[in-house]
Amino acid sequence: MSLNRVVITGLGAVSPYGVGVETLYAAMTRGQSAITEHPDLKTIKGLRCHIAGLVPELDAREIPRKHRRTMSRMSVFAVLAAMEALESARVDESTRRSEQTGVIIGTTVGSPQTLQDFFADYLREFSIEQVKSSLFFKIMGHTCAANVAQALGIEGRVMAPSAACATGAQAIGLGYEAIVLGRQRIMLCGGAEELHPLTVGIFDIINAASTGYNSDPGSSPRPFDARRDGTVCSEGGGVLVLESLDSALERGVPILAEIIGFASNSDTTNISTPDPGRIEQCMRLALADAGLEPGQVDYVNAHATATELGDPAECLAIARLFGDAVPVSGFKGHLGHTLAASGALELIVMVRMLRDGLCLPTLNLDHPAPECAMVRHVREPEPRVMNIAVKNNFALGGVNASLIVRKFSQDAATHY
Repeated sequence: MSLNRVVITGLGAVSPYGVGVETLYAAMTRGQSAITEHPDLKTIKGLRCHIAGLVPELDAREIPRKHRRTMSRMSVFAVLAAMEALESARVDESTRRSEQTGVIIGTTVGSPQTLQDFFADYLREFSIEQVKSSLFFKIMGHTCAANVAQALGIEGRVMAPSAACATGAQAIGLGYEAIVLGRQRIMLCGGAEELHPLTVGIFDIINAASTGYNSDPGSSPRPFDARRDGTVCSEGGGVLVLESLDSALERGVPILAEIIGFASNSDTTNISTPDPGRIEQCMRLALADAGLEPGQVDYVNAHATATELGDPAECLAIARLFGDAVPVSGFKGHLGHTLAASGALELIVMVRMLRDGLCLPTLNLDHPAPECAMVRHVREPEPRVMNIAVKNNFALGGVNASLIVRKFSQDAATHY
């Protein structure tokens, strides 16, 4: 059976900077932090982290009301990002409605705000008399994928991975595999997340949230830095259009990059503490899937959440596999941790980096911690030709995911 090459033809983003890929990329190239004080967090008893990355007010009216009524905030993010991605990929209505076009978009959980509102009413009188019929569609685990498919009339396969911080990368990887094997021609892939105090609280409870920068929000998170003190939660949605090379050439659309490898594995050492060996193995498996050797990689985009244990583990894994010469940076210093959306939003920025030949730095990395100093950190924007890049995302629960992306060339060799 012949295998298909998989290319990226569309990008869509809703981020703490606002709506649109250009808004996201322009802010990051300026070195702008998306982190601000979040007054609602101060009202939660015991919560020590009061900063976050919030999506500014947006206009969802371009989504028809009959579809909006079943959408929570995160589903709106996903649909707006998907609409932008489809437009940038020049996918017309007939192609969109083909059974060869599908959706793989995930989130960590269904809308936590909707759940809170439901239980506030339910527990008051133990009654469901006031529950709206649209409730379930906002809180179901596949709310983002289903709402995207319904709003945009997509009739191919619909899947919804839920692997916390690895969700977006897994969604893209699963879409890549579906196209490689010829199961679908076009896939909308990514993730979305809405911020809720409970999400921040979970990271706070396990001592993984930043608590020392409430009066200076833009200085956290601090991936790899000696003064890092945990991650900062954010929200948003990112969607990429993946399609077979044959489909893209047939449609005559611009090709932004090519996905050439994917791997995901489990780390059973500890449910919350990453093992460098398992991270290294995940990257090795992705390289093997791409038919590459470590020396062929030009850049690594790290997961880098600015936690005490996560950053050193990832640095050690990268150093073991790639040595100390390959440039490494992470984007959570800019964006915060958008959780299920992080893999997609960060990959979108990486694709633009490859196109522009500009290596973006890790924001807030002023003094690399000794335990993270074994890799070649990017601390200022660097003009650089990059052909092949690795994208890492890892999740609590021991879920690892790595993607291999290269600058597109129609004549590039493939091991298929």
